[in-house]
Amino acid sequence: MITPPALQKGDAVGIVCLARKVSLEDIQDGVRLLETWGLRVVLGKSVGAEDGYLGGADELRRSDFQQMLDNPEIKAVFSARGGYGTTRILDQIDFSGFQKSPKWVIGFSDITAMLCHLHTLGLESVHGTMPLLMGKPETGEADESLRRILFREPLSYATPANPLNVLGAATGQLVGGNLILLDTITGTASEVEYTGKILFLEDVGEHYYNIDRVLVHLRRLGKLEKLAGLVVGQFSDMKDTAVPFGRDVPQIILEHCGGYGYPICFDFPVGHVERNLALVVGREAMLQVTAESVSLHYTPTRF
Repeated sequence: MITPPALQKGDAVGIVCLARKVSLEDIQDGVRLLETWGLRVVLGKSVGAEDGYLGGADELRRSDFQQMLDNPEIKAVFSARGGYGTTRILDQIDFSGFQKSPKWVIGFSDITAMLCHLHTLGLESVHGTMPLLMGKPETGEADESLRRILFREPLSYATPANPLNVLGAATGQLVGGNLILLDTITGTASEVEYTGKILFLEDVGEHYYNIDRVLVHLRRLGKLEKLAGLVVGQFSDMKDTAVPFGRDVPQIILEHCGGYGYPICFDFPVGHVERNLALVVGREAMLQVTAESVSLHYTPTRF
């Protein structure tokens, strides 16, 4: 995997809308935070644009992102927010220049599709918080984890044990993100290979039965059998049906993944929550799940 260069103070970074629309006012806290990191913020034309739900027409969002990728002065590109829309433009983007001169691409939620596509091209990216959510007192830990990754500073995570965890240790590239998006890109050019990798999952606002349906689909495709490990993040604001499904998210995941023998940790701080810790998609990491705690850190040579 190719690691983009570390950011330096004085670097220019871009903000675009890959998905849902956003106003300049909505991202001011995020812009100010990036400036305190010593970065120069360049706003794309899609910021403040709108086409119904979307941050401007598909062609505007595509060309905006393309220009940020191709501009050698821009050292990282943030999606302003998630929502929906990334997959509408993904196949029209030319990554040839970007592959020769890579830079960080940052986002999560709907941006999972972009991060996975970059992984298929052999490029690392960051599953992390976005300008809409940054710069607030309650997001300090998420913001700092992202800063450390972008500036190539040492970073490791430790979380409390969960009684449902499956104990064990694993080493492999980190892949994953939003569960529904991972299912959506199956069978497309953005689909990632899961074998031998540490998969991390999160989602928001879904019905329990739909989480089950997606995991059944991935299991039937053989996606879940040969993982090195599984990191279960936050499944926020879950919904049930009038007739209760009868299983919560950990029960659903253990039903479909618990018999394969690889380590599984629950309640990892990644997803649609204030403590959304940044993860490098494509980087080799070590996961250790013990009865006392969970640790996730990158191989020593990469940080």
